[in-house]
Parts: sequence; structure tokens; C-alpha cells
Amino acid sequence: MPSTPTALTGRRLVEGAAQGPLLFADVGLSFWGGVDPFSGEVIDRHHPLSGEQLAGRVLALPSGRGSCTGSSVMMELISNGHAPAALVLAEADEILTLGVLVAQVIFQRSLPVLCIGQEAFAALRGKAFARVEGASLKLFDETPGDHWQAPTTLLPAPAAASSVELSEHDLALLDGQYGQAAQVAMRIILQMAELQGAPALLDVTQAHIDGCIYTGPASLRFAEQLVQWGARVRVPTTLNSISVDQRRWRELGIDPALGVPASALGDAYMAMGAQLSFTCAPYLLDSAPKAGEQIVWAESNAVVYANSVLGARTLKYPDYLDICIALTGRAPMIGCHLDAQRKAQLQIELPALGELDDSFYPLLGYHIGALAGSRIPLVLGLEQRQPSLDELKAFGAAFATTSAAPLFHIAGVTPEALDPSQVLETDAPLPLEKIRLQDLLLSWRELNSADDPRVDVVSLGNPHFSLGEFAHLARLCRGWRKHPDVVLAITCGRAVLEQARAAGHIAVIEAFGASLVTDTCWCMLGEPVIPPAATSLMTNSGKYAHYAPGLVGRKVHFASLAECVNAACTARASGRLPAWLAAAVPQENRAHV
Repeated sequence: MPSTPTALTGRRLVEGAAQGPLLFADVGLSFWGGVDPFSGEVIDRHHPLSGEQLAGRVLALPSGRGSCTGSSVMMELISNGHAPAALVLAEADEILTLGVLVAQVIFQRSLPVLCIGQEAFAALRGKAFARVEGASLKLFDETPGDHWQAPTTLLPAPAAASSVELSEHDLALLDGQYGQAAQVAMRIILQMAELQGAPALLDVTQAHIDGCIYTGPASLRFAEQLVQWGARVRVPTTLNSISVDQRRWRELGIDPALGVPASALGDAYMAMGAQLSFTCAPYLLDSAPKAGEQIVWAESNAVVYANSVLGARTLKYPDYLDICIALTGRAPMIGCHLDAQRKAQLQIELPALGELDDSFYPLLGYHIGALAGSRIPLVLGLEQRQPSLDELKAFGAAFATTSAAPLFHIAGVTPEALDPSQVLETDAPLPLEKIRLQDLLLSWRELNSADDPRVDVVSLGNPHFSLGEFAHLARLCRGWRKHPDVVLAITCGRAVLEQARAAGHIAVIEAFGASLVTDTCWCMLGEPVIPPAATSLMTNSGKYAHYAPGLVGRKVHFASLAECVNAACTARASGRLPAWLAAAVPQENRAHV
């Protein structure tokens, strides 16, 4: 006799009804870099769902994480029929929800999204089948034998006046007085503001658009539809890396099936008035925001850097919500836009540290991001270190890969935590986590997925290389020449490339044998920039060491920049732990690390 299903109730983020086999994980998932947008396979090789297919299944996650481009991947999956049947979350996730909402607008296709809270989420573990209908969730121990069909229309929630306070300008945008593109954009913004519980909207001074990454036909259709509707940005707007080097993709051997639409996508956003910047590190541009400036940035590493290092104010905006806000100049008054939402929610204490190399900060960011989850951490123990901007850049990019939080504080280092008491709530003590060097060794092993010491490709510039990084690399490789069988490629923005060329760094680096690629980033590069015969690569980026196995199917060596240069010369990874980390490993065990 079939068992009685478990019934739960949650908060519906997107209306709908669906059922299917339950696919459960207790770890957040970044859809960008974690899910193939064309097949629906989970390709994050560090995730417990690696290799699973999402199509037709009810996907249960605690939350999303990682890249803002997850909304674009979700929209692609909905448009091509490889999306989950429904999404059940412990915590509301704006990135994934936004992808569903945009698919409704552009493709008139959708899926239900339900948030049930952390406590109820635990009840999903071990269940075989799930049925979502509006705000209700039923869980089954086995596939039910009934012939339930999702209703063709599900009664929407009762209509109610908007809880978001709107200005006369907001109402004019909603009324279509500024054109159809701005009207649609304002509707999407208002839907998200309602879901977020924002009391009102605020003005932003600039935008950085992540939706210019080509994830498939749906991403191009969205942008070109906005152009047809007369879209024009209302605030200064920069563009993230696109999926190809727009000037050289043919020379680099990129398949026109990618090169043509990816380049066209960049053109579509420029047709809306965005600047030709094509960088995932907009904080390196002259237009970088100042402390306290209200902005709308997407691209996860850029969001974290803007909030944490510059002291500007932005949410971790999903792709497509970023351009909607740029078209209106208005954003939900919520989250890290507000003083109260920028406070630390977790303290992390570091052990005593010896002399460090530059692999420390990305490794630490990666580890702390996973530890923090969606909580904003305050890191203790670096007060005397004073990490450089490049080290904070590497920390932040890796942190944003494993965390859903848009902000971190480092006591005595980042601007809002120079006095740590300023980011602490006074009414209750925060949870405290103490990190040991042995703990970081676990993350080191996770990032070093390659067993073979061979190195075919050295990947630098994720996020895009800065002028300081070019100077460091030039010092390391001056007078040397890379191994002829190794590809060493660096991705960077056009503006920084010209600065590095004027400083004399590029001549040294090109004499070493490196290749320079602009406009795109390693998260979008594949063959033939990575030779088809290549089996392993080395990088100094914690972010790329995480994503590369899933994105390009190669194993990774993670190491410092100096180790990367050495590997480029020898075509082999040394396999040595950095001295500061080796101290955590007994001598007799080091050969097995």
C-alpha cells in the first residue's frame, strides 16, 4: 500500500504546478559553469549532483551560488526544453528566479519556483518524487501511481496593490511613457522588488552588464528584442566580458557558430548605449565607483569587489535584471544598498601565518566562501598583512565562486571594517569559526584536480589581469622562454592591455611566448585556444580552478603565479605545496598530498 505523502507549504516565488522525480542536494549550485545550458547536465565536477540531468525533475537546492549568469542559463534551459520541472529552494534565490521571470516575458514559458525555508528543506532528503502546486509541496517515497496532471492554468495569488512605493517617474515608466523596453524593464524590476520585499526603489549612478555573455540563442533573442523595443540605457553602463575576442575570434580559430552570435550579442548591448569595455574587472576602469555610491553591477567577482574593497553599494544582480535597471535607472531598495544589510553575520578567525605567496588569498577566499554560504563574513587575522588590491581581487573572485554572499569584510583592511566594531551588530554575539591550516589543505586538494604532473596550458587572467599583475608577470618571465609545447594565454580588458603595453610589460611577456586575449575571459574560452589534445592546465585563479573541469573537461593544477611561470617553462607541475601550507602537513605525509 503506498505511503501517505508528506505535505509542506512554502512561499511561491513563481506561480505554477509541476511534478517529477526529486533531485536533492544540500549544496548550492551555480547554474553558470555548473549546468550545461544546452543539455541540462550538471557539469560542476565539485558538486554532489555532477553528471545528473535536470530536465523533467524537481530540483531541490538550499540556494544558488556563484555566477550572476545563472539566470541566463536558466532562461536557456526553459527555452530549449532542458529545464527542471520545478525548483524548490530553502532560501529565495534571485538569480534563478529572475531567469524564470524573463523566460515568461520573452518565451511565455515558465516553471514553478517555491521557497520552503531551511527547516522544512531537510524533509526532502531521501524522498523519491515531488509535486509542486502553487504554494504546496507534496513529497513521495516512491513514484505515485495516480494520473495527476498539472492544471493548464493555476489560479494566481490574489491581486493586491503593490507594496513597493513608486515615484511619479516610476509610474511613468510603467505606463510606457519612456517606450516599450523601459516599460517591460520596469515591470520586471517591480516583480523582483515585490519578491524581495523592497519598500521602494532607489536611483543608481552606473551599471555593469553581465548579460552580454552568450549562453545560447535565448540570450541573443532577449537583447535583440530590447533593441527592437527601442532600449537605451539611462545611466553610464559598462559591459562584462563577452564570449569571444570580438576583434580576433576568427584569427583564434573560434567556430562561427559561436563567434557570430556572441559578437552580435555584444553589439546589441552597445546599440542600447553601453560602453565598449568587455571586462569582468570593471573596478580596473577609470569609471570605478566611489565608496557609498549606489550602483547596479552584475558579474559575481565584480559585485564582491565593489561592495567589499571599494565600499560601493550593489546587490549580486542577476543577468537581465542588470540591464532592466540600467534602462530605468531604478533599483530595489534592499540588501547591500542599505547600511543595516551590510553588517557581518559570521566571524572567521585565521591561524598564525608565516610568509605567504600569492596562492594564499584565492585559496582562502574559496574556503571562506564555502564556509560562509549566504552569510557576510568578517575575517580576523590579516590586520598586519595589508593584502594588496590584486590579492583582494583574487580572494573576492574565489569567495564569490563558492558563496552566495555579495560582500565580505576583513578586519583592519576593507574600508567598512577598518574599525571592525562598525560592521558588528551589538545586540548579540556572532558565530565564530576558527580556520586551521589543515582546513585550507582540504580546499587545496579540491582545487588541484590533476593527478598527472604534465601541464599543457597555463591560464592567467580570471578575473582579467590588472596592470600590477602584468608587471609581476613581466618580472617573473624576463629573460626566459616558455616550453614550445605549452600554451600560456592571458585574458584582460582592452584598457588595461594598452596601459601594460605603454609600460613595456607586454613586450617582455610576448617575448616569453605568451598570448594575449581581450574582450573574453577563461570562463568562456575553450578549443582551439585550449588545444584539443591538452589534458591538463595550470592556473593561479581559484575561480577558474573550480570551474575549468566542468567547463572545458580538463584537470587542473592550482598554484602561485611564480609556479605557473615555472610550469610554462618545464611543461610540468612541481607538485610542491607552498611553504606556508606545507607547515600543516607532517613531513612523512607530504609525498601523498
